[in-house]
Amino acid sequence: MKKTNAIRILERKKVPYQLLEYTYDPENLDVKKIALDNKLEIAEVYKTLVVKGNKTGLLVAVIPGDKKLNRKAIAKASGNKKINLVPIDQLEALTGYIRGACSPIGMKSSPPIFVDITAEALGDIWVNAGMRGLLMKLKVDDLVKLSNAKLLDIAEVYDTL
Repeated sequence: MKKTNAIRILERKKVPYQLLEYTYDPENLDVKKIALDNKLEIAEVYKTLVVKGNKTGLLVAVIPGDKKLNRKAIAKASGNKKINLVPIDQLEALTGYIRGACSPIGMKSSPPIFVDITAEALGDIWVNAGMRGLLMKLKVDDLVKLSNAKLLDIAEVYDTL
């Protein structure tokens, strides 16, 4: 298996982790599908979203797969009036990762990282390991320490009809 930036950093820092390889569908990168296909709890599989604040620039949000980003909460926490998702065609240039393979560890730059507070209660979470078809499980404390992240309430339940 090819080692990603995220994996190399974890190994260099001697941070314990577990890898899970899975078959990904480039047409359906939905976290729910990934969790179901791999018999994981969706609330334990966190997605990494890269956003831009109107004042501070690049930010990273790590939120549970069964929730959506609360844009107002992350904007306020980061000192912005509003935030927008980074366009897919700019993602690799800004982070070194492509859509569906974005890890909160090992990005090209070191943007502020915000992890949803729900992770704290879980202890361990699954995040992308830096390539499509590869997840890594690590302790939330290790993720926070390694990425200098802040734990905040930045996710909300999807609206239901």
